[in-house]
Amino acid sequence: MTRIEVFPCQTTGLATRLGQFLAQHKGGFLTVSGNVKRAFTDRLQAISPQGLGVSVDVYSPDLIELTDHLGSRKLSPGYLEIFKASTGALEVIRQHLPSVALSYHGEGLWVTQPESRGHQTFDEAVAEAATHLNILQSPWLNHECATKQMGGYSFGTYLPPLFTPASAEVVAQNIVLVQAALDSQCRRPDGSTPVFLLEMPPLTYFAVGTIPIAQFFRLIVERAPCGLVLDLGHLWTVYRYTGMWRRMSLVQFVQEFLDEFPMDRVVEIHIAGLATHEALHRREISSEPPEWLDAHAAPIPPVLFEILGQVLGHRNLTSLRGVALEVDTKVIDLIANEFEQVSRQFAPVIQGVMGGSTMTNLASEQSPYGTYEPAITSRFERQQLCDDYERYAKIVSDHTAPPGDQWNGAVCECEGLELYRTSYLPHEILQWGGSLTDMFPESCQALRQRGIALTDFVAFWFREPRPITQCYDFFLIKIERFVEFVRERAPEVTTCAEQEAAGLRAAYAEVNEPAIPAQGRAR
Repeated sequence: MTRIEVFPCQTTGLATRLGQFLAQHKGGFLTVSGNVKRAFTDRLQAISPQGLGVSVDVYSPDLIELTDHLGSRKLSPGYLEIFKASTGALEVIRQHLPSVALSYHGEGLWVTQPESRGHQTFDEAVAEAATHLNILQSPWLNHECATKQMGGYSFGTYLPPLFTPASAEVVAQNIVLVQAALDSQCRRPDGSTPVFLLEMPPLTYFAVGTIPIAQFFRLIVERAPCGLVLDLGHLWTVYRYTGMWRRMSLVQFVQEFLDEFPMDRVVEIHIAGLATHEALHRREISSEPPEWLDAHAAPIPPVLFEILGQVLGHRNLTSLRGVALEVDTKVIDLIANEFEQVSRQFAPVIQGVMGGSTMTNLASEQSPYGTYEPAITSRFERQQLCDDYERYAKIVSDHTAPPGDQWNGAVCECEGLELYRTSYLPHEILQWGGSLTDMFPESCQALRQRGIALTDFVAFWFREPRPITQCYDFFLIKIERFVEFVRERAPEVTTCAEQEAAGLRAAYAEVNEPAIPAQGRAR
């Protein structure tokens, strides 16, 4: 079993630790053939600077209403990064905004998971992403280095990967598979293809692994020809929830992290809001810094503007093509105000960095795509990692005993893990994507009358792993699981729950195909 711990991320001495690790694994899964950096650089040449843009949802807020409002204030984003929506909705957006540069933020491609390779749902998700990239004519596919499904368990929000060398190798292998599919299915008239961008994930109170996060991403880019997305709010959560705030100032942490992170692969920067989660609003909070999480509806705090200035000034930021404000679920007036502020303060600097990066990324010769081939981990290694992820899912869902000796390592930041298990996750299952009492009002009332608490649904949800048979959609999963819960705990209420479920599915289908309503489901 892999040695795993909940760890405070160390950011110093990377060269020494990495050298030791390579020495211990000569000829192992770290072997890589071909010029990975050249394969990345060749793709990057086809991507022109996008400037300052916004990363948006089709439905929330209504995208067309948002673009009209920005236009009325003479604010012109350089590009829009569209979060995954239905194929029909994306076609409508492309038709409505024919001259706007559009990029794509994918969902449901769980590149962190060892069982993804060869899985039917993964292949279907890749094919769907290729279709969406072609509709939008996107220069890249951005996806979180995170998952909402692991070990047969489903979650409503992202969980970071296991930060281990074996996990990094699997992520790289899965990215290579996706990139090969994009090269085959998304070739443009000039011969270019979209590049896969891997986004550093947020931490929700804790991180799990054996190596620092910056090193984890360095291992990935040494094996896969991908770019990276550096999300500044996510970076702040690393500072907060790996305990680094107890050891150094934020400025020092950011500098050390950026020095070890592969900044030369950063193609896009994201900046969004931070806020205390609503599940903690009744909790007496006295900690410093605050217990903020990534929150796209929230205002951008000044500290992230300070980090943005620090990042834009880093000497290794040589591949930048875009900076996007993530604004899905945010009110339109606030979006416009923040975009205007960032544009006024940073647009010249952003343009200068991107102008310099296009000059420095020069390939001396045209090299064909596909000159990279990460070594394949053995079936045993993949199964071991699958087992680790199943255990990870059980521990964070409070389905099994808290981490301790069973994880064969010191456990740090336990308070954060317990906060996730006891506060955040139950709220997620009961409220995320729609409150159960709003979705199933009559069924929930009938359960209350029978003395059945909705909190029991959380334990039911994580009682056992389930095979993944269709592409991820948390809203539909939640409907299905709740009907199953009612069927088991109150069989006489099943008909009522099934009728409410049918109405929810019908309304959901109507919202997502193909028109674009003023309101839609939250991301």
